[in-house]
Amino acid sequence: MDITFDHVSYTYQPNSPFEHHALKDLSFQFSSGSFVAVIGHTGSGKSTLIQHLNGLVQPTEGAVSIGSYHLQAGKKNKKLRELREKVGVVFQYPEHQLFEETVEKDIAFGPSNFGVGEEDIKQRTKEAISAVHLSEDMLQRSPFDLSGGQMRRVAIAGVLAMDPDVLVLDEPTAGLDPRGQKEIMDMFARLHKQKQLTTVLVTHSMEDALNYADHVIILKDGEVYKEGAPLEIFKEKEALQSVQLDVPEVIEFLGEVERTLDEKISYQGQSIAELAKELAQVVKGGRDHE
Repeated sequence: MDITFDHVSYTYQPNSPFEHHALKDLSFQFSSGSFVAVIGHTGSGKSTLIQHLNGLVQPTEGAVSIGSYHLQAGKKNKKLRELREKVGVVFQYPEHQLFEETVEKDIAFGPSNFGVGEEDIKQRTKEAISAVHLSEDMLQRSPFDLSGGQMRRVAIAGVLAMDPDVLVLDEPTAGLDPRGQKEIMDMFARLHKQKQLTTVLVTHSMEDALNYADHVIILKDGEVYKEGAPLEIFKEKEALQSVQLDVPEVIEFLGEVERTLDEKISYQGQSIAELAKELAQVVKGGRDHE
C-alpha cells in the first residue's frame, strides 16, 4: 500500500490551555513495499504520525492516504474498520497485550473480532506461529508460561494473523538483549520481503534504520527535519548531532577510514568485522604494489 501525508498537521486539545501542535505540515510519500524508518527524540511526533496510519487519530489539517483509504481533516471516514484490518501495529512491549488463556486463542483474537471464518482463522494461526519461529506445540499453552521473548513473538503472531498489507513497528525490540533485538529485526525483514509488506519502523536505533530500512524520515518538533536514503542521511554527521542523534557505528568507521587512509570502502550492509577484513585486504594490496 502506498502511504501519503499531504500537508498533515495534528493538534492535541485545540483551543484549550493544553493545546499542543504534535505534527506541523507534514508532506511525504513512500511506495508500496518500502521499508521506512521514522526517527526522532521523544516529543518529535513519531507516535502521533503512526497513529494516523490506522486511523487512531485523524488529521487536524491536511489528508493521509493509505492505499485506497483516505483520512481527511474535518471528514468522517466510514471505512476505519477496514483500514485497521489492513494495517497491523506492533506496539512497544506487545506482550503486555496478551490476555487469553492459550496462545492459539490470543493469536486468533484479532481475525475473529473482524469476522474471519473459523477455518481461515486456524490456517492463519498456524502460518503466524510459524512465521515468528515458534512451534505449533505452543498453541495450547498459556502465553504466560512462556519466556519474555516467546511472549513477544506470540503477540507479533497475533498481528500477522490479521494478514495486514502495512506493518507498523513501534520500537519492537525495546527491552530485548542484543541477540534478541537482531533476531526480531531479522524476522521482520524476512516477513517484509516474503509478504511484500509496506513496513514502517519507529526506532531509536540508527543501526536498525541503516541495516533494514530503504528510506528514513527524521522528525524534529513535529516537522520533517531530514528525509532520504539511509546511507545518505547518516553521512550528515553534523546535521544529526544538532538534533542529538548519533551516526551509526559502521558509518563512523568508514568515515574514519576515508579521513585517515584516503580509502573509500563501499558499504553493502557489512558488519564492522567484515569491513575490517576488507580494509586489511586494501592495505595489504597497497603494500604489495609498493
